[in-house]
Amino acid sequence: MSAESDPRLSSIPGASGLDDATALRLLREGTLEVAGRLVEATNMTLYCTIRLDGITAECVYKPVRGERPLWDFPDGTLAAREVAAFEVSAATGWRIVPPSVYRDGPLGPGMCQLWIDTDPEVDLMALIRSRDPALRRMAIFDAVVNNADRKGGHLLPLADGHIYGVDHGVCFSPEDKLRTVLWQWRGKPLPREAVNVLARLEREIERGRLGRRLRELLTLTEVEATWERVRRLLSTGIHPFPSDDWPAIPWPPI
Repeated sequence: MSAESDPRLSSIPGASGLDDATALRLLREGTLEVAGRLVEATNMTLYCTIRLDGITAECVYKPVRGERPLWDFPDGTLAAREVAAFEVSAATGWRIVPPSVYRDGPLGPGMCQLWIDTDPEVDLMALIRSRDPALRRMAIFDAVVNNADRKGGHLLPLADGHIYGVDHGVCFSPEDKLRTVLWQWRGKPLPREAVNVLARLEREIERGRLGRRLRELLTLTEVEATWERVRRLLSTGIHPFPSDDWPAIPWPPI
């Protein structure tokens, strides 16, 4: 594979020319400096600058100590779930989740994620209702990671059309908790590209690097449930329907 065709060596959309390898090294090894707090976030979310070897970028740092307890997810696990979501995203090649790592910081260990500048001109409500192929890939990704909170405000649209998703702390439950604003493809056949990606994910989770990495971040039960969700998608060949046992749309939806 040439450098031009390898997504790991190409510039990250919305990240000022950084490639994945450089961004991940910066996030893992760089010096974090807290610049402010995103006060609208449910859990402590800090806006930071990060510097290493003359490279400076912005990032989001979510320390474990700032996580609010949830009744349906174990305490102190949300940061690892966010990083696990990035690992799945990276394995798909779809670049849904910005580069993210688990590391120590000024307030202890937590998740550190590259900051992405969005396009303020995008109408989020119109985007949510659209049939954008990038959103369709995100809907499939959310079904894999069992995202319990895909709000419209968790979409980061860029001027070039790329769309990121963020805030994946409530993913990977072994129970069916899929809640999303992206149900427009429910029951529709999966695109051929997605089927190929899911087949690769199944192999990677079962016996590849992705499975090993997920077992470092999640429980064995959660990893096995993720593998089973991929297998179910491949078996049915369609986008899932909402569950009758769980609210289908998060509140508030934006």
